[in-house]
Amino acid sequence: MSSRRILSNNKDSPVEDEGHDGISSASGKSDIAPAVPAAVIFKLLGFTAAMFGGPIGVYFLTLNTIFHGSSTWAGATAAVTANLVLIAYVIVAMKEDQSEKIAAEEKAKKRK
Repeated sequence: MSSRRILSNNKDSPVEDEGHDGISSASGKSDIAPAVPAAVIFKLLGFTAAMFGGPIGVYFLTLNTIFHGSSTWAGATAAVTANLVLIAYVIVAMKEDQSEKIAAEEKAKKRK
């Protein structure tokens, strides 16, 4: 069964009135800025490519050149490569988060 939603015409109602075309009648500009900056997306895509290509490339590179057919050692090297990419991503993310915090603190100091 479906339920019916009843909207009151009361001005104290938390529901915002909409115009006849379904667009909100609230005044002011809407924020059309992207939720995530482009630099963050490019950084994520770069680390995704490194996480995909790095271990596979290292495995096949070291399989016959360094370890002479030993897939165990080549696989271990690929696992280490994947962990290094992951650690690098965490470090970059932490530094980015710290820089945002420092910028916010400096902005707050300038206001005082």
